[in-house]
Amino acid sequence: MSERAIRFGLIGFGAWGQHHASSIVKTDGAELVAIAARTETSRAAAKQIHPQAEVLSDYRKLLALEDVDCVDVVVPSHLHHEIGLAVLDAGKHLLLEKPMGISVAECNDLVQRATDKDRLLAVGHELRLSSLWGRVKELIDEGFVGEPQYVLVELSRNPYRLGSDGWRYDISRVGNWILEEPIHFFDLARWYLSNAGDPVSVYASANSRQPNHPELQDNFSAIVNFPGNRYAVVTQTLSAFEHHLTVKVTGTKGALWAAWSGAKDRTRHPTFALQTFDGEEVRTIEITKITGELFELEDQMAMLVQAIRAGKPLSCTAEDGRWSVAMCLAAQESVDTGAVAKIGA
Repeated sequence: MSERAIRFGLIGFGAWGQHHASSIVKTDGAELVAIAARTETSRAAAKQIHPQAEVLSDYRKLLALEDVDCVDVVVPSHLHHEIGLAVLDAGKHLLLEKPMGISVAECNDLVQRATDKDRLLAVGHELRLSSLWGRVKELIDEGFVGEPQYVLVELSRNPYRLGSDGWRYDISRVGNWILEEPIHFFDLARWYLSNAGDPVSVYASANSRQPNHPELQDNFSAIVNFPGNRYAVVTQTLSAFEHHLTVKVTGTKGALWAAWSGAKDRTRHPTFALQTFDGEEVRTIEITKITGELFELEDQMAMLVQAIRAGKPLSCTAEDGRWSVAMCLAAQESVDTGAVAKIGA
C-alpha cells in the first residue's frame, strides 16, 4: 500500500508562487490541496491552472483546513514573519521562501516557534540542491581542494523584477536588496566554508544607478571573513544582461570553477560547467542532471516530502536561514557605515 501524499497549501500565487505550485504538482508524494492568494486576478489564475485545489482569499482560512500538512509561503519578505508564525501555530510544517525574515529577531521567533510546535521549518535556499553547486560542495567535502581558503560567488544579471505591486522596489517591504538575491550567495559561501566555522565579520560596498533610490543597490560586493584567515567574496551587479553565476573555490591542494548561464534566471535551457584543478591537471567534471532554480525548486519539494515522511534531513534548516539573514544584515551595516561589521546569529 502506497504512502499517503503530503498535502500542501500554498500562500502566494504571484510569478514565483506559480512556479512553486507547479513544482508541488510535479512531485511524487505531494498533493496541492489549497492556495491562498490576495488578488482576484491571482485567484482566478489559480482556479484555472489548478482546479483540484481550493482557492481562498485569506491565508488564515487555508491554515484552518485540517487536510493541509505543510504550507509553502511565497509572499513579499516583510510578511514572512507574520505568516510563518501563523503557519507554525496552526500545527503545519513550513517551507518559507528566503529571506527567512528581515531581521535576526524575526528569525529567532520563527526558530523558537518551530521548536515549540515540533514542526519542520525549511528555508528556500534551493541552490543547495543543485547538481552543479551541490557537486562543488561534494568535492570540497571529499578533500579535493584540501583545506578551502577562498570562495568567490559572482552574479551578473538583468535588473530584478518589480514583483507584485512593485514590492521588490519598496525598501520597507524588501528589507534591503542584499536580502533579495545575494542572500543565496552568502548561504553558498557559508556552506562551502562550513569546516572553518561560522563567519565572523564582513566588509561591503555598494552603489546605485537610481539617484532617487540609492537604497536600491545595483552593484554590491562583500568580503566575508571566517576563522582561520579564510574568506569569501560575494559580488553581484544588476546593471548587466542575462543571468550569469560563477563560483570559484581554492584551497591548499586544488581549485574548482563552476559556471551557470541563461538568458533569464528561470530558464529551462541553461548552459553550465564545472572544472577542477588538482595542482597539475585541469579536468572537466560532467554534470548529467540539468540545473537551474526551476529544477532545484522541484527537488526542494521532493526533499521536503522525504523530510516529513521519513525524517530525512532538510537541505537548508532554520538555523541556516537565520545565519544567511545575519550575514546580509551585517553586510548592509558595513555598506551604511563604511566599516567592517561583525556577524552574529
